Amino acid sequence: MAELRSDECLELLERQQVGRLAVSMSNLPDIFPINYVVDRGRVVFRTAEGTKLAAAVLGRGVAFEVDGVDEASGEAWSVIVKGYAVELQRMHEQFAAAGLPLFPWHAAPKQRYVRIDPVQMTGRRFTVVGPEWWSDPRGGRP
Repeated sequence: MAELRSDECLELLERQQVGRLAVSMSNLPDIFPINYVVDRGRVVFRTAEGTKLAAAVLGRGVAFEVDGVDEASGEAWSVIVKGYAVELQRMHEQFAAAGLPLFPWHAAPKQRYVRIDPVQMTGRRFTVVGPEWWSDPRGGRP
């Protein structure tokens, strides 16, 4: 396993469209799949009023996770962004966000824009092992 530098994490985030937002509401975690874009090093997504918006912007920290697999190299990766979510409320922020290539997959109205200001960004890359590795009683070891 290899730890990724911040610039590598950001590059991988920019290549994807969907990740998972982790929030805490009433002392219980919840996870929401969201589509997003990266704008100036920050994750931006659209949402509607509801649990996701309320939990994200309560002032508690959030986590955002994206992962992927490079079939050609046989490597997988995972990036986690920890920080604080802020609803974009100033007119110039909303106009700027409306100009981003951010199109939710779900047809329900999602007029609220939220930005995650990162405090910490970590990532790792590792080689994917096949089922035969786990089927070996020695755990794939010689």
